[in-house]
Amino acid sequence: MRRFMRHPTGIPIEVSSGPGSAAPEQQRNALLDVGFGGLAFRVETRLDPGAIVRVRIPFVQPAFETDARIIWCRRGEGGFRVGAEFLQAQDGFRARMVEQVCHIESYRRRVRERENRELSAEEAALEWIGKFAARFPEAGADDRQ
Repeated sequence: MRRFMRHPTGIPIEVSSGPGSAAPEQQRNALLDVGFGGLAFRVETRLDPGAIVRVRIPFVQPAFETDARIIWCRRGEGGFRVGAEFLQAQDGFRARMVEQVCHIESYRRRVRERENRELSAEEAALEWIGKFAARFPEAGADDRQ
């Protein structure tokens, strides 16, 4: 089983240099994967394995914020792909809630693009739950239909 489940890409994420850092070093980061153990994201500058960073996902309310340890950093398209593990066990559950919200927003955007139908956040949540929640968070469960 994968440690990180596939997550909709393009969700903005802020990464700062460590606990208590005032402002994110990179503003244009994208969350790639999220799971109970941690997350993967794209950044512009290299982050050293072992470094502690502050991760913030402002897309959800309240914003998801946690500290994480960099496990790996690899050069990739547009910068670096980074894997980080959560430092607090309860952050895994919170991250799963963030993942659901991101899937719902991704679904909302696709409906707007493909069906030319505008959904409120609540309408999108109800539709997504009805169609995909029973399979969430199965590996391979894909709401991009």
